Amino acid sequence: MSSSPKRLASWAMALVALVAAAALPASAQESSRDRFPGIGRAATPAEVAAWDIDVRPDFKGLPKGAGSVAKGQDVWESKCASCHGVFGESNEVFAPLVGGTTDEDIKTGRVANLKRNDFPGRTTLMKVSSVSTLWDYINRAMPWNAPKSLSTEEVYAVTAYLLNLGRIVPDDFTLSDANIAQVQQRLPNRNGVTTAHSMWPGREFAGTAQPDVKAAACMSNCPGETKTTSMLPDHARNAHGNLAQQNRLVGAQRGADTTRPAGSGSPSPVPAAAPAAAAKPVAAAAQAPIELLQKNTCTACHAPDRKLVGPSWGEVAKRHGGKADYLAAKIRSGGSGTWGSVPMPPQSISEADAGRIAQWLAAGAAP
Repeated sequence: MSSSPKRLASWAMALVALVAAAALPASAQESSRDRFPGIGRAATPAEVAAWDIDVRPDFKGLPKGAGSVAKGQDVWESKCASCHGVFGESNEVFAPLVGGTTDEDIKTGRVANLKRNDFPGRTTLMKVSSVSTLWDYINRAMPWNAPKSLSTEEVYAVTAYLLNLGRIVPDDFTLSDANIAQVQQRLPNRNGVTTAHSMWPGREFAGTAQPDVKAAACMSNCPGETKTTSMLPDHARNAHGNLAQQNRLVGAQRGADTTRPAGSGSPSPVPAAAPAAAAKPVAAAAQAPIELLQKNTCTACHAPDRKLVGPSWGEVAKRHGGKADYLAAKIRSGGSGTWGSVPMPPQSISEADAGRIAQWLAAGAAP
């Protein structure tokens, strides 16, 4: 049997084409790596673990661990009570976490007071439908000034203490990954939500594939116009300090720069060698305590000239003028009962920064 030179040439060309085609993906990948070095690297297991912290309603993602009500009370009083109250009643700023639920609600899984228009408020335990929501939020976002700083045991313990305040678990209870599903069956509003609508939470939780909105898409010549019915007064925009400097460094939300007018966009960068900035060292030094107050989120509870959660800077300066050492110690140690019922927790601030703030307060808290 013989093959013609023409047929052999055809086979050779086909073989070359196959080899070239097989090599294309590798070549393309190498080209991409050459053009964009370091882009597209696979995440390491540690990186995935750092991001993949969500806990689903079926408790998938919940880490193994446990925490007691007693341990939770200790953590709560040291890290949570300053904002949420010792018993979850909260203060003038934050809404109550506990209250409004009954033993009958625990039996039925529906909170009766949610149907009452005359009921004075809506607490967290009245509304939340899954223990996983409490655990997940505490784990990723609390405490306010140090999110993600609680250990797994502390998150379990704080969640257990909060559930105990709502009479969902007993005083001697220890919440764990092994029994949290049973605790879910005692949550007062566990049956108070629906999942058979919209595209969330998906078919695995009885969701649907249809959105629950019926708006018509409109890109031009759309009917109607936006009507502004209320707005923040100009004098209140920066009343509690610059929001851009008070937001936490985690998450996508960033506060507006309230030192600038609304709608003015991002601030323009100041040239490094600007003569005006170099000519005013005294003004820069005077501004330093204000920046420290904002950096350490002191402005979340204190304002220059009015009481918020705590007293104003002016009130503190008037009562403790000239007492820099006393104020510095009080800033770091915290205290309660002096200015009202809401305690100030100990602050994790350096001695040097606490001293600078204390000197400023003792000298009169000049703006």
